[in-house]
Amino acid sequence: MREALLVLNAGSSSLKFSVFVAAADGLALSSHGQIEGLTTRSHFTEAGADGRLRDERLFDGALGHEAATEFLLERLLALPDLALRAVGHRVVHGGSAHAAPVLVDGDVLTVLEALIPLAPLHQPHNLAPMRVLRARAPGLPQVACFDTAFHRTRPELEQRYALPESITRQGVHRYGFHGLSYEYVAQRLPALDARAAAG
Repeated sequence: MREALLVLNAGSSSLKFSVFVAAADGLALSSHGQIEGLTTRSHFTEAGADGRLRDERLFDGALGHEAATEFLLERLLALPDLALRAVGHRVVHGGSAHAAPVLVDGDVLTVLEALIPLAPLHQPHNLAPMRVLRARAPGLPQVACFDTAFHRTRPELEQRYALPESITRQGVHRYGFHGLSYEYVAQRLPALDARAAAG
């Protein structure tokens, strides 16, 4: 039985996923893919670690985020040699409360739902798979990783707008986005181009 980690990136019209399995030196990519067209005509594709297409399915209509999550979960749970141990989620907004990945529970979901007005095109979709997984597999650990967390180390002055303090206290400041991508680039660049990384 291979222990597995599912990583989800729920966007406004797609649900991207990667499945990693335990390996001797950490984690190894097992498969990846997406269900796109969640609001139109949904299309599922899955490729192996080598990039070769393993499976594809065109649905009659729009799955939506909840049904897409159900579809992926059923596929993974049906694999006889795979034991799903945890799920990681990309979440656009962590607000002021979250500067690092966090284990998802009811309280965390409530805080993240309150941030929907700050990222209305993304946050609701980021949270939809969490709710489905909590209902279907309540004991399965889920971790939320935030695009805003990378930028939280900037000096406080750089995070502020030229607005009255009362507005800043309401949570209006520069959060910074795409932090997970920036973090990945910052970690990988030294090995690929040390001079560029130092500049």
